[in-house]
Amino acid sequence: MGEPRKAGRGDPGEQPPGTALTTGALARRLGVSPTTLRSWDRRYGLGPAVRSEGRHRRWTPRDVAVLEAMCRLTSAGVPPAEAARAARVGAGTSVPAPSGRSRAAGALPLGDVRREARGLARAAVRLDAPAVEAQLTEAVERHGPAVAWQEVMVPTLHAVGRKWASSGDRYVEVEHLLSWHVATVLRRCTPPPVPLETAAPGPVLLACVPGEQHTLALEALNAGLGQLRLPARMFGGAVPAEAMTAAVRRLGPAAVVLWAQARSTASLPLARQIAATQWGVKGARGEPLVLLGGPGWAGRTVPGMPRPSGLQDALDMLSRVYRQGELP
Repeated sequence: MGEPRKAGRGDPGEQPPGTALTTGALARRLGVSPTTLRSWDRRYGLGPAVRSEGRHRRWTPRDVAVLEAMCRLTSAGVPPAEAARAARVGAGTSVPAPSGRSRAAGALPLGDVRREARGLARAAVRLDAPAVEAQLTEAVERHGPAVAWQEVMVPTLHAVGRKWASSGDRYVEVEHLLSWHVATVLRRCTPPPVPLETAAPGPVLLACVPGEQHTLALEALNAGLGQLRLPARMFGGAVPAEAMTAAVRRLGPAAVVLWAQARSTASLPLARQIAATQWGVKGARGEPLVLLGGPGWAGRTVPGMPRPSGLQDALDMLSRVYRQGELP
């Protein structure tokens, strides 16, 4: 759950080893909220073995061991009820589990996905930033940016979006926190930009069309291109048409990826304009290959402008264009 909090002088979380912790001190130690601890107590019987006068919770080292195991298991994607049983067994406790099935509040509609996505979703709903950051980093390091994006990040982001759409604004904070950490981890894993060689094809330009601010997919593509050591130039969200045209003329790119999340922003005239933009001296002019990325282009077929089916497909297309000079 991230690095333990360093307690300062007089900090209630700074207690001698072996003493019982208050709920607040334990929550700080585990990186979860006191509400989560109370919920686990009520739903799964993971409460303290003893209580002080006035029914105040005091958590012993054995209680703490159970909850540390619970945090590790749920962050890895184990369903809470199953994680609670395993945590109790692992700690050698005999606390009875509540009867009947229970459903964790705020569960996201993920469907059949990798276990990492389930763990990421639970951490995001808890607003557990250290766990979100750690799980995203582990997914990228284990699977690479393409697989981590398509099989861990995207399913979780879609589930948050569906929950947000069906619950008003109740989950907007979850979507914002998750998106911020996805972008942070993708940028952290992206190698430094590849320098351009005089005789080599130009870079891949990555830009959202005017009016489009959804940049996460381009962040993932930029990370994937960096891992392949292909030169890329990232321009981000809502790039004006004039700026894109100027960048094409100045850089002479091998390809331009235009991202549109919504049909309202996907402009075919703009795509044709970029594809027809030329650079170089007279008699040796070049034009970029334009790739149409994002759901906004769905149902629109343009000859000579491929629409990748996903991140790996886009990486394969761009690898061929850059390394072999082939058109998809």
